[in-house]
Amino acid sequence: MKELVEEIAKALVDHPEQVSVRSVEGEQVTVLELRVAPDDLGKVIGRQGRTAKSIRTLLGAAGMKLKKRFTLEILE
Repeated sequence: MKELVEEIAKALVDHPEQVSVRSVEGEQVTVLELRVAPDDLGKVIGRQGRTAKSIRTLLGAAGMKLKKRFTLEILE
């Protein structure tokens, strides 16, 4: 899952070398923390959060297949 989010983010931003994803395992939910360059933040979030919502939807669908829950946090 970490790799999935990383590849999607790298395809969206201007500075793919600054994309990093950290996975924090919880008891019920795995949190994926996405960090990008400050000027790329808007590209990952999208207009009114549509891009971020789409990435979260993909995570939810892929998580159903693995029988796990994932959440995405976009950090500055």
